[in-house]
Amino acid sequence: MNPTEAAAIALQDRAALWSAGEIRAPDVVAAACDALVAGLDTPGLRMLAACTRSEADYDIHDLLPPALAELGLTFYAPGDEAGREAAARALARRMLAGELTPREFTFRLHRRYGHGLPLTERLALLDDEYDILEYGDRTVEQVDAEVTAEARRLVSNLADPVDPVGPVDPAPARD
Repeated sequence: MNPTEAAAIALQDRAALWSAGEIRAPDVVAAACDALVAGLDTPGLRMLAACTRSEADYDIHDLLPPALAELGLTFYAPGDEAGREAAARALARRMLAGELTPREFTFRLHRRYGHGLPLTERLALLDDEYDILEYGDRTVEQVDAEVTAEARRLVSNLADPVDPVGPVDPAPARD
């Protein structure tokens, strides 16, 4: 995966996590800055990346949808089921990258969605399993392995999670 694809996936993930209430707007702005550095460039992305921390919470509602659209990425409205699924996949990528432990991953999903999101039902059950380990015959390592396999399944369920456009020339050439 090249740096622009990785930056587009990171921006898409952070946008989904923001829509699901998992992260704050400045985290999305940071991803927009990273995307610019990686070579993605559109007017909307520049405007989003230019937000200060104090502006981000207010301006993200207006700036994020067009910035994502210019890059061929998806904006998920807060509360949207597809957005919750995208956030679950983003958390799975974070867990697989070592940013979350399997236990933290299942806990966050279970706390946020309970048993009400079909895509993550198995992970909610595995979170329950962590709570009863001392009473059963399974080990933490066995449950961790099952969580990791489920996270891989979530991530691999997408044929192409994002299809970003290439870098856009920000201004016409001057003579």
